[in-house]
Amino acid sequence: MTYKTDIEIAHEARPLPIRELAARCGINEKYLEQYGQNKAKVALPFLRDPRPDGKLILVTAITPTPAGEGKTTTTVGLADGLRRIGKSACVALREPSLGPVFGVKGGAAGGGYAQVVPMEDINLHFTGDFHAIGAAGNLLAAVLDNHIQQGNALGIDPKTIVWKRSVDMNDRQLRSIVSGLGGEKNGCPREDGFEITVASEVMAVLCLSTTIADMKQRLSRMIVGYTYGGVPVTAGDLKAAGAMAALLKDALKPNLVQTLEHTPAFVHGGPFANIAHGCNSVLATRMARKLGDYVVTEAGFGADLGAEKFFDIKCRAAGLSPSAVVVVATVRALKHHGGARKADWGLEDLAALERGLPNLLRHVETVTGVFGLPCVVAVNRFPTDTEAELALIEEKCRALGVPVALSEVWEKGGEGGMALAGEVVKLCEQPSTLRFAYALDQSIEEKIDAICKKVYHADGAVLLPAAKTQAEKLTELGFGALPICMAKTQYSFSDDPKKPGAPEGFTVTVRRLKVCAGAGFIVAYTGDILTMPGLPKVPAAENIDVDENGVITGLF
Repeated sequence: MTYKTDIEIAHEARPLPIRELAARCGINEKYLEQYGQNKAKVALPFLRDPRPDGKLILVTAITPTPAGEGKTTTTVGLADGLRRIGKSACVALREPSLGPVFGVKGGAAGGGYAQVVPMEDINLHFTGDFHAIGAAGNLLAAVLDNHIQQGNALGIDPKTIVWKRSVDMNDRQLRSIVSGLGGEKNGCPREDGFEITVASEVMAVLCLSTTIADMKQRLSRMIVGYTYGGVPVTAGDLKAAGAMAALLKDALKPNLVQTLEHTPAFVHGGPFANIAHGCNSVLATRMARKLGDYVVTEAGFGADLGAEKFFDIKCRAAGLSPSAVVVVATVRALKHHGGARKADWGLEDLAALERGLPNLLRHVETVTGVFGLPCVVAVNRFPTDTEAELALIEEKCRALGVPVALSEVWEKGGEGGMALAGEVVKLCEQPSTLRFAYALDQSIEEKIDAICKKVYHADGAVLLPAAKTQAEKLTELGFGALPICMAKTQYSFSDDPKKPGAPEGFTVTVRRLKVCAGAGFIVAYTGDILTMPGLPKVPAAENIDVDENGVITGLF
């Protein structure tokens, strides 16, 4: 059978004019700032609307594999499915980063008949939020280097500068550079580097801010380096926060679009979950809860990364508590975790599936056991899945008291998400209380250790000497009570991407720590994690084109 591509399906869509969609949702036109006919920003005063907040549903997944899981697709299809069974629903997603779009992952607007549109715009530039975030971060870098060039009144030690420039592209050439060469007039020569925009602290600040005033305060607290005496120097010390906020004032407003079935969708913010906190903006989530009795959102990668940070960082900071959690899996991906070769993913293999199932079950236990929330497993169905394989997944999950529902949203849209929607509605009626993996008053090392033991099932964390020294210094500076943002490979519960499944008997090595005082968390870097990815041997960019009529092809 030949299937249409995602972009072909998107081109056939007939979206409602965004003004009409907003009117249907009850968004007064005075709050709407249109970007063309099919997308708009919603002004922050809309949050004063007195209507009650809808129930929040988080979609997460098993450990990612080359076989694909379809988390965003399931998120969109579930919201459409909820509307199909007569519920009021809305979606809250992250914006795609240009790095993966042109790299190996492709876009992040869903897929098949469970997409948000206009998918080309969403995947390419959208409303310019990421450019504003990059510009704000690079403004701070320019102000910092200019301050040193103009006499360095704050006494900043160039060797301690931690602030990096950013660009929203996978460009390994920029990871480590030397800047300021060419003579005295060109600045102070120093080692420098870039990170991808979605890994920048400015991105995290925007996603966690609740007002312009809150954003300005967070920007002011961001640390760029230290003085020769070891005192932190902030963006506020450099008097850069106001100008940065001016660049970000429009980017702070959530973006409103729609699914193929006209379900309202906020797509806003896009931090990576393996090197940042991996959730869409707090403001978008809050706005979405004004538009639907049920709001479906997602967190990046598996439950060990995106979901953990969603709970321990975003929910804690914003006072959110999900009513239910969906863990997405595919038979193909579980067989990969069980050691099956790619060529055999489409063949029935109950033995490989059973070997891979512990990965799913561990993610489920994280949601229910660590965080105390009700959970349903969504099996994103492929045509090659057999009834015996699907029955095995259901048997193992039900042994844990967890329901299972087939998701066929890629092929059928909302109709294929109705069974999952029914299960989610049942879960939302169950009483539950969100728990956290650690208490903020624990030490930095204790919090890292708690995540490693409770969520990853590691024997514990090992902090290298440099990280231990940084933990002591950060505690001394007053940052010890911040939550932890683990920077870890997405391909394993461990810090070794070559250990799929549900590994046991390992420790997690923490190489260094970095405080993001504006965002309000401490990043713990493990393994070989990088904040600037590179392009693959054959980048997706090679297949993307546009014709003389402006029609884009090759996006997926």
